[in-house]
Amino acid sequence: GFPEQELEALPFVELQQIETISETRINKPISGDLNIKLEKDSFHILDFGTNLTGFIGARLKCDGPMRLFFTFDELLTDGEVDFKRLGCANIVSYELGPGDYDVESFEPYTLRYLKLIALDAACEIERLYLREYASDDVHRACFSCSDDGLNRIFEAGKETCRQNAVDVFMDCPSRERAGWLCDSFFTARTARDLSGNTDIEKNFFENYLLPGQFRHIPDGMLPMCYPADHYNGNFIPNWAMWFVIELEEYLARSGDREMVDALRPRVERLLEYFERFRNEDGLLEKLDGWVFIEWSKANDFVQDVNYPSNMLYAAALEAAGRMYSLPEYVEEAGKVREVIGMQSFDGKFFVDNAVRKDGRLEVTDNISEVCQYYAFFFGTASPDTHGELWDVIVKNFGPGREEGGAYAEVHRANAFIGNYLRFELLSRYGLAAKMLEEMRNYFLPMAEQTGTLWEHSDTQASCNHGFASHVVHALYRDVLGVYRVDTLNRKITLRFSDIPLDRCEGHMPIGNDGVWLRWHREDSKVHFQVTIPDGFFVEVDETASVEAVRHT
Repeated sequence: GFPEQELEALPFVELQQIETISETRINKPISGDLNIKLEKDSFHILDFGTNLTGFIGARLKCDGPMRLFFTFDELLTDGEVDFKRLGCANIVSYELGPGDYDVESFEPYTLRYLKLIALDAACEIERLYLREYASDDVHRACFSCSDDGLNRIFEAGKETCRQNAVDVFMDCPSRERAGWLCDSFFTARTARDLSGNTDIEKNFFENYLLPGQFRHIPDGMLPMCYPADHYNGNFIPNWAMWFVIELEEYLARSGDREMVDALRPRVERLLEYFERFRNEDGLLEKLDGWVFIEWSKANDFVQDVNYPSNMLYAAALEAAGRMYSLPEYVEEAGKVREVIGMQSFDGKFFVDNAVRKDGRLEVTDNISEVCQYYAFFFGTASPDTHGELWDVIVKNFGPGREEGGAYAEVHRANAFIGNYLRFELLSRYGLAAKMLEEMRNYFLPMAEQTGTLWEHSDTQASCNHGFASHVVHALYRDVLGVYRVDTLNRKITLRFSDIPLDRCEGHMPIGNDGVWLRWHREDSKVHFQVTIPDGFFVEVDETASVEAVRHT
């Protein structure tokens, strides 16, 4: 239905970017002037080279009445396109008579591999394309260092964000295309780093501001995913707490006091909602809804008192108190943390939960890896207060941890959010080199296989998930050295870490301008050059582990 001139103006992934994965499955190698003859009851598999999102289109000549199927997936499973791998049917079907056709899918889909199947008659494909559905706001961002593996991970993270930050922050551009809280906390950081603005994040928060009420969920609660009404009444109370934490970061990123103040009634009603679940110790107990920690064994320990949920609750209280100058919230957060420390810490690890028996609260022996990360990430613990536990975490846990090894009683973390919290903690406490080693081992196989980053540690689900793009934020911060951009006070803070790299350079957009930074190692020092937007100034973090020398 598009006029020809409009079609030509829209973004396409052109044919020269497509290669066959096996020439035995096609009559001739694909070139820019693709012409494929699909014989009756035959198929071809094509490779777009990387995971992409868009509308699948083609120009066809059909010899007779036929059925034509486009099946697709993000990867190959035993050399085949398993169009049911994601738990949905990745298939577009056409029933066609003899003649010429221009076809294009009605919805955008995500794929690297496309399988064409012709049944009942032959079909000639003169043109095959993917009209991309992705952001055009990330192309000014760039990064290059002396480790090509990290460069590939950066590009995979950039590609992942590009496809998951179009109008709102999506969890994935494939099976859901949905705006989930908590996922958005991580994607928002990356989107700001790659685009230089917070436009999409403002859209994201505005969606939560505009409705008069949220149907099907309790008054005061926020939807776990919006715009999307869950008619079964389901919600994730933890994700509503992440909303508050992200909102505080949004204020620092954007300076959008108007939006933050407009959302104040939502935040206060949310915290009022949680009041009804506080027990005699001031902790949340028997939360309603889908209490969610992460995709791991930790999610079996969410009742009656779940300590990771309460660690998050304390952080949300504190964030609300800082945003709205409500010291009573900050004070209450401190009390919650103190009670958690007394009840949950068994002298070695933080225990996940306590259950109510005969009116008494009894702490269990359920211990998860992610619970330890929650404790440190949300301020219940630190290396100063729990040094022995921190040493165990650093040396024995992480995404490379094997089942049945040291501390087998501590259930392993999964990708989201455990591994991401771990990477943030290693950075926060000056272990950037270890963080990079773990990230490289974890993300590089993903980048090599799909060119995007995944929902889980394996391929059981989406291989293009928005939160995974957070690796870009970490690489800008801990490799390039752009530690913080304070747009309100016009200050750029640089911090150079002791990492085993020889050089790095990159550009991070800021508004319509950006910061350009280049450094190399010489004589155990980092020598750097930096260009910043007019009106900004640079500050070098003197507490960094590496001495830095600036050159004009």
